[in-house]
Amino acid sequence: MSDAANAYDASHIKVLEGWEAIRKRPGMYIGSTGERGLHQMVFDVVGRAVNVVLAGHAGSVEVTLTPNGGVRVADDGPGVPVEAAGDDTGGPGLEALLTGMHPAAEPDGRRYVATSLFGTGPFVTNALSSRLTAEVRRKGVHWVQEYARGVALTPPIATGATTRSGTTIAFRPDADIFGTAECSFDVLAERFRELAFLNRGLDISITDERPPGGSRSVRFRSPGGARDLVAFLAAQAGAPVHPDVVGFEWEDPRMAGTVEVALRWCGSPEERVRSYANCRSTPEGGTHAAGFRDGVAAAINAQARERRLLAEAAPDLTADRIGDGLTAVVSVKLDRLEFLGATRGELGGDAVRACVAEAVREQLGMWLAEHPEQAAAVIGRIIRGARRD
Repeated sequence: MSDAANAYDASHIKVLEGWEAIRKRPGMYIGSTGERGLHQMVFDVVGRAVNVVLAGHAGSVEVTLTPNGGVRVADDGPGVPVEAAGDDTGGPGLEALLTGMHPAAEPDGRRYVATSLFGTGPFVTNALSSRLTAEVRRKGVHWVQEYARGVALTPPIATGATTRSGTTIAFRPDADIFGTAECSFDVLAERFRELAFLNRGLDISITDERPPGGSRSVRFRSPGGARDLVAFLAAQAGAPVHPDVVGFEWEDPRMAGTVEVALRWCGSPEERVRSYANCRSTPEGGTHAAGFRDGVAAAINAQARERRLLAEAAPDLTADRIGDGLTAVVSVKLDRLEFLGATRGELGGDAVRACVAEAVREQLGMWLAEHPEQAAAVIGRIIRGARRD
């Protein structure tokens, strides 16, 4: 083969940017081109709406699965700023939100939920949709803009006056990419339930209009926060060892954030501990989960020693043994997230483990001291389990 045939230079390189890059390698941005990827597209749009509520600018989020395979996400906030109207955006306006790949599409900080895999927000959803319609009701004007596969068909068009406010994004995933895959009502509802548990001020609903027998709908709102989530999870974990769900919130400037913890021991031997970082599930745990276990072990062992429930020469109860029958939620909200690995399933941050451990040790230790009967039941269960081993 000639040297000319083997030649490779810059002319052979094709640079893909924006929507082209997303459509070429969709799995890099949403995880898969199956059901999981569809759900991530929904989360990318819902996250923006949820953050509007948590910022105090809206009251609720409504998600609808439509009969044509589309998804509609609506909030009752002030409406995304529209560049065509001359709005001072102070951040991404409508067109920038839907066509720009930049982290500002999903705000940073402890007051916001992390839903996108890479913080790109609705732009990825737009690029992977055969059709997307954005409606903005803002300052008395109703704006509409249409997109096809990430490309704007028209600029934002003012269609008339309105007395309402808010943003609605309706999209239909591109069948050329996702084939016959469909969104699961149950999977989406479970995630929205989690978000409501982890954010007390959030009101979020999901409606499925696809069933031929009629639509179904469920709304989530949780005044009890993580305590409610533990009670929900513990309902399937056997009879509770103690009636109260222990819970607290703690702020620590050393980790630049807060931690919310709730826990209860139940009769079932399984351990159910869920951890979250800025409302993102961390299935591989990380520093917050490790700190939680450190703190629980320290509090339980201190009480067991003080009450002389452990022989003086006996070793401390291990974290694994203490975790038997434990249902718990540990949720940190940090100004800056540090993950270990590209999948973002494990939280890092040097200060987080020590801060969470200290918070759990102090708060759980206080609860054990103030509730001697419940403390005795918990520690007794743990020690009996250890002796059986």
